[in-house]
Amino acid sequence: MTTITLYHNPRCSKSRQALALLEERGAEVRVRRYLDEPLDEGELRELMSRLDADGEALVRTGEQEWKTLDVDLQDQEQVIAAIVAHPRLMERPIADDGQRAMIGRPPEDVLGLIDGR
Repeated sequence: MTTITLYHNPRCSKSRQALALLEERGAEVRVRRYLDEPLDEGELRELMSRLDADGEALVRTGEQEWKTLDVDLQDQEQVIAAIVAHPRLMERPIADDGQRAMIGRPPEDVLGLIDGR
């Protein structure tokens, strides 16, 4: 079975739910607390290439930090730079099996990596 990396914030209920769902299904999960171990620019680029979403989906635009930045959501370079500088802006949870990545909104969406959805 492939190991799934879960970009996780344990303070987030959706992130905790996604982790529980993956573990209940017997998935081998590597938890990466992205606030403690932020992604660098290269890792973010790779992750974005595996998402079935655009850069806008990767950003928590409701965060106060985001509202103070002048970032064009259509400009991938600006989005990456903003997340590297402010890791809290990255949406959570994100499950990544190395081939595909899924944002867990709702948390059940991460099951697509093990159910083939």
